[in-house]
Amino acid sequence: MKIAGGKTENGIVVGNNYDKYASKNPIVRRMMKGFENSLSGFVATVSPKTIHEVGCGEGYWVLKWNKEGIDARGCDFSQQVINIAQENSNYAQVQPSLFKTRSIYDLNKSEDSADLIVCCEVLEHLEDPEAGLKAIKRVAENYVILSVPREPIWRALNLARGKYVTDLGNTPGHLQHWSKKSFIKLVEKHFIIVEVKNPLPWTMILCRQR
Repeated sequence: MKIAGGKTENGIVVGNNYDKYASKNPIVRRMMKGFENSLSGFVATVSPKTIHEVGCGEGYWVLKWNKEGIDARGCDFSQQVINIAQENSNYAQVQPSLFKTRSIYDLNKSEDSADLIVCCEVLEHLEDPEAGLKAIKRVAENYVILSVPREPIWRALNLARGKYVTDLGNTPGHLQHWSKKSFIKLVEKHFIIVEVKNPLPWTMILCRQR
């Protein structure tokens, strides 16, 4: 699978710096396995007919869900990363049209609605996460899955591996920082919380429309 590998667009890092799902590092593999199990478990719980992943990056999850027989599609604000997702879709024998360029702020009900909206590792990059959640609320027909890095654990783990020391462990591009408690408080302003999981080092929430 092709990865953006540190590409930037309008000064913003897009996609993934490396293929974390195929990493040989045992610590990374364990963390990603926890993330994958939590996300897949939530998807299985709600059994959606359609999924729209907002902030789909290079398309890993959209391609996986289509392979499993779920009607899934994705969008991302970056044209560069959507080009990569469409290239990956060709190898996976999935229609490139399942991926489109769209900012989370521009989601609209007529084109972007789905049984399940998935928005993982996106909100921490937004200048206005409240506006992002309101946009998701516009298009979510029923369920929503959200995840963000769990602070301060996220930054502590970065520091432990000697990364981003001058920024106190903050990953480049992360503008927002939530503990588990503060993220739940934010989300429940907009949705009904169904279940919370904590795959280290994330907070992941399954919620539904009010």
